Amino acid sequence: MTLREDQIMSEAGPAYKLIGAIHGKAVFNRRARVLSDKIESLLPQGGRILDVGTGDGTIASLWQRNRPDLRIEGIDVLVRKDTNIPVRVFDGRTIPYDNNSWDVVTFVDVLHHTHEVERLLSEAARVARSRVVIKDHFAENALDRTTLRFMDWVGNAPHGVVLPYNYLSRTLWRKTFSQAMLELRSLDERIPLYSFPFNLVCGRGLHFIAQLRPSLT
Repeated sequence: MTLREDQIMSEAGPAYKLIGAIHGKAVFNRRARVLSDKIESLLPQGGRILDVGTGDGTIASLWQRNRPDLRIEGIDVLVRKDTNIPVRVFDGRTIPYDNNSWDVVTFVDVLHHTHEVERLLSEAARVARSRVVIKDHFAENALDRTTLRFMDWVGNAPHGVVLPYNYLSRTLWRKTFSQAMLELRSLDERIPLYSFPFNLVCGRGLHFIAQLRPSLT
Protein backbone atom coordinates (compact mmCIF):
# COMPACT_ATOMS: atom_id res chain seq x y z
CA MET A 1 0.00 0.00 0.00
CA THR A 2 1.38 3.41 -0.99
CA LEU A 3 1.55 6.08 1.69
CA ARG A 4 0.23 9.48 0.77
CA GLU A 5 2.55 12.46 1.27
CA ASP A 6 0.52 13.88 4.15
CA GLN A 7 0.97 10.63 6.09
CA ILE A 8 4.70 10.55 5.42
CA MET A 9 5.27 14.16 6.41
CA SER A 10 3.25 13.77 9.61
CA GLU A 11 5.53 10.90 10.60
CA ALA A 12 8.79 12.47 9.41
CA GLY A 13 9.02 15.06 12.15
CA PRO A 14 9.99 18.73 12.19
CA ALA A 15 13.60 18.14 11.10
CA TYR A 16 12.60 16.85 7.65
CA LYS A 17 10.08 19.67 7.28
CA LEU A 18 12.78 22.24 8.05
CA ILE A 19 15.19 20.63 5.57
CA GLY A 20 12.49 20.68 2.91
CA ALA A 21 11.76 24.36 3.52
CA ILE A 22 15.44 25.33 3.30
CA HIS A 23 15.94 23.29 0.14
CA GLY A 24 12.90 24.92 -1.44
CA LYS A 25 14.22 28.41 -0.89
CA ALA A 26 17.86 27.72 -1.79
CA VAL A 27 17.63 25.24 -4.68
CA PHE A 28 14.20 24.07 -5.76
CA ASN A 29 12.89 27.16 -7.57
CA ARG A 30 16.07 27.74 -9.57
CA ARG A 31 16.31 24.04 -10.41
CA ALA A 32 12.71 23.95 -11.64
CA ARG A 33 13.21 27.02 -13.83
CA VAL A 34 16.48 25.83 -15.38
CA LEU A 35 15.27 22.31 -16.07
CA SER A 36 11.95 23.53 -17.41
CA ASP A 37 13.67 25.82 -19.93
CA LYS A 38 16.17 23.18 -21.00
CA ILE A 39 13.67 20.36 -21.48
CA GLU A 40 10.89 22.49 -22.93
CA SER A 41 13.05 23.22 -25.96
CA LEU A 42 13.14 19.46 -26.69
CA LEU A 43 9.36 18.98 -26.72
CA PRO A 44 7.62 18.88 -30.12
CA GLN A 45 4.82 21.25 -31.12
CA GLY A 46 1.45 19.89 -30.05
CA GLY A 47 3.06 16.92 -28.31
CA ARG A 48 1.52 14.55 -25.79
CA ILE A 49 4.01 14.31 -22.91
CA LEU A 50 4.10 11.63 -20.21
CA ASP A 51 6.26 12.62 -17.22
CA VAL A 52 7.32 9.52 -15.28
CA GLY A 53 8.00 10.03 -11.58
CA THR A 54 6.54 13.52 -11.77
CA GLY A 55 6.36 14.23 -8.02
CA ASP A 56 4.21 17.30 -7.52
CA GLY A 57 4.43 18.13 -11.23
CA THR A 58 6.13 21.51 -10.75
CA ILE A 59 8.50 21.24 -13.72
CA ALA A 60 5.89 19.69 -16.01
CA SER A 61 3.43 22.44 -15.08
CA LEU A 62 5.95 25.05 -16.24
CA TRP A 63 6.08 23.36 -19.64
CA GLN A 64 2.30 23.48 -19.73
CA ARG A 65 2.18 27.14 -18.73
CA ASN A 66 4.75 28.19 -21.35
CA ARG A 67 3.50 25.78 -24.03
CA PRO A 68 -0.31 25.54 -24.01
CA ASP A 69 -0.01 23.43 -27.17
CA LEU A 70 1.26 20.53 -25.06
CA ARG A 71 -0.85 17.87 -23.33
CA ILE A 72 0.97 16.71 -20.21
CA GLU A 73 0.17 14.04 -17.65
CA GLY A 74 2.26 12.32 -14.99
CA ILE A 75 2.63 8.94 -13.34
CA ASP A 76 4.32 8.13 -10.05
CA VAL A 77 4.57 5.38 -7.47
CA LEU A 78 3.77 7.97 -4.81
CA VAL A 79 0.90 10.31 -5.70
CA ARG A 80 1.20 13.44 -3.60
CA LYS A 81 -1.74 15.15 -1.98
CA ASP A 82 -1.52 18.22 -4.23
CA THR A 83 -0.14 18.03 -7.77
CA ASN A 84 0.22 20.66 -10.48
CA ILE A 85 -0.71 18.30 -13.32
CA PRO A 86 -2.92 15.19 -13.48
CA VAL A 87 -1.00 12.25 -11.94
CA ARG A 88 -1.83 8.55 -12.09
CA VAL A 89 -0.31 5.93 -9.80
CA PHE A 90 1.78 3.11 -11.31
CA ASP A 91 3.84 0.21 -9.99
CA GLY A 92 7.29 1.61 -10.83
CA ARG A 93 7.98 -1.11 -13.42
CA THR A 94 5.34 -1.08 -16.17
CA ILE A 95 4.12 2.14 -17.80
CA PRO A 96 0.32 1.66 -17.95
CA TYR A 97 -0.22 2.80 -21.55
CA ASP A 98 -0.32 1.23 -24.99
CA ASN A 99 2.56 1.14 -27.48
CA ASN A 100 3.30 4.49 -29.16
CA SER A 101 0.58 6.24 -27.14
CA TRP A 102 2.65 9.32 -26.18
CA ASP A 103 4.91 11.54 -28.29
CA VAL A 104 7.49 12.00 -25.53
CA VAL A 105 8.26 10.25 -22.25
CA THR A 106 10.31 12.24 -19.72
CA PHE A 107 12.24 11.22 -16.59
CA VAL A 108 13.44 14.21 -14.55
CA ASP A 109 15.80 13.06 -11.78
CA VAL A 110 13.85 9.82 -11.46
CA LEU A 111 15.88 6.87 -12.69
CA HIS A 112 18.47 6.94 -9.89
CA HIS A 113 15.55 6.25 -7.53
CA THR A 114 15.04 2.75 -8.94
CA HIS A 115 16.94 -0.45 -9.63
CA GLU A 116 14.69 -0.98 -12.67
CA VAL A 117 16.46 1.53 -14.93
CA GLU A 118 16.71 -0.66 -18.02
CA ARG A 119 13.16 -1.94 -17.64
CA LEU A 120 11.70 1.56 -17.29
CA LEU A 121 13.68 2.82 -20.27
CA SER A 122 12.50 -0.17 -22.32
CA GLU A 123 8.95 0.70 -21.29
CA ALA A 124 9.53 4.31 -22.34
CA ALA A 125 10.87 3.14 -25.72
CA ARG A 126 7.68 1.11 -26.14
CA VAL A 127 5.31 3.92 -25.20
CA ALA A 128 7.04 6.91 -26.86
CA ARG A 129 6.40 7.69 -30.52
CA SER A 130 9.24 10.13 -31.11
CA ARG A 131 11.61 10.58 -28.16
CA VAL A 132 12.56 9.97 -24.56
CA VAL A 133 14.10 12.80 -22.51
CA ILE A 134 16.11 12.07 -19.37
CA LYS A 135 17.57 14.38 -16.73
CA ASP A 136 19.85 12.47 -14.39
CA HIS A 137 23.40 12.21 -13.04
CA PHE A 138 26.83 10.91 -13.95
CA ALA A 139 28.81 9.24 -11.15
CA GLU A 140 32.38 8.33 -12.03
CA ASN A 141 33.99 8.04 -8.61
CA ALA A 142 33.42 7.96 -4.84
CA LEU A 143 33.36 11.76 -4.54
CA ASP A 144 30.64 11.99 -7.19
CA ARG A 145 28.53 9.37 -5.43
CA THR A 146 28.96 10.99 -2.01
CA THR A 147 27.96 14.41 -3.36
CA LEU A 148 24.93 13.00 -5.17
CA ARG A 149 23.81 11.03 -2.12
CA PHE A 150 23.85 14.21 -0.03
CA MET A 151 21.92 16.22 -2.63
CA ASP A 152 19.45 13.39 -3.09
CA TRP A 153 18.78 13.06 0.62
CA VAL A 154 18.30 16.79 1.17
CA GLY A 155 15.93 17.14 -1.78
CA ASN A 156 13.87 13.98 -1.35
CA ALA A 157 13.94 12.59 2.18
CA PRO A 158 11.34 15.12 3.43
CA HIS A 159 8.88 13.74 0.84
CA GLY A 160 9.32 10.07 1.67
CA VAL A 161 10.92 9.28 -1.69
CA VAL A 162 12.74 5.93 -1.91
CA LEU A 163 16.51 6.54 -2.04
CA PRO A 164 18.50 3.59 -3.46
CA TYR A 165 21.21 6.02 -4.70
CA ASN A 166 21.56 4.13 -7.98
CA TYR A 167 23.94 6.41 -9.87
CA LEU A 168 25.48 5.28 -13.16
CA SER A 169 28.68 6.20 -14.96
CA ARG A 170 28.73 7.50 -18.53
CA THR A 171 29.69 4.05 -19.76
CA LEU A 172 26.84 2.34 -17.93
CA TRP A 173 24.31 4.92 -19.12
CA ARG A 174 25.27 4.33 -22.76
CA LYS A 175 25.12 0.57 -22.29
CA THR A 176 21.68 0.86 -20.67
CA PHE A 177 20.38 3.09 -23.47
CA SER A 178 21.48 0.51 -26.02
CA GLN A 179 19.95 -2.40 -24.11
CA ALA A 180 16.67 -0.49 -23.84
CA MET A 181 16.61 0.04 -27.62
CA LEU A 182 17.14 3.80 -27.35
CA GLU A 183 19.43 5.79 -29.62
CA LEU A 184 21.19 8.81 -28.11
CA ARG A 185 20.47 11.93 -30.17
CA SER A 186 21.83 14.71 -27.96
CA LEU A 187 23.54 15.10 -24.59
CA ASP A 188 23.63 18.39 -22.65
CA GLU A 189 25.97 18.64 -19.68
CA ARG A 190 25.87 22.43 -19.32
CA ILE A 191 23.04 22.74 -16.81
CA PRO A 192 23.44 25.74 -14.45
CA LEU A 193 21.38 24.43 -11.56
CA TYR A 194 23.46 26.13 -8.85
CA SER A 195 24.88 29.59 -8.37
CA PHE A 196 28.47 30.25 -7.30
CA PRO A 197 30.02 28.86 -5.11
CA PHE A 198 27.61 25.89 -4.78
CA ASN A 199 28.14 24.95 -8.43
CA LEU A 200 31.78 24.11 -7.63
CA VAL A 201 30.59 21.20 -5.48
CA CYS A 202 27.11 20.32 -6.74
CA GLY A 203 27.67 21.07 -10.43
CA ARG A 204 31.01 20.00 -11.94
CA GLY A 205 29.66 17.66 -14.61
CA LEU A 206 27.35 15.63 -12.37
CA HIS A 207 24.18 16.47 -14.34
CA PHE A 208 23.00 15.74 -17.86
CA ILE A 209 19.95 15.94 -20.10
CA ALA A 210 19.78 13.24 -22.78
CA GLN A 211 17.44 13.17 -25.74
CA LEU A 212 16.92 9.68 -27.14
CA ARG A 213 14.95 8.13 -29.95
CA PRO A 214 13.29 4.72 -29.76
CA SER A 215 15.19 2.59 -32.26
CA LEU A 216 12.19 0.31 -32.81
CA THR A 217 10.20 3.09 -34.53
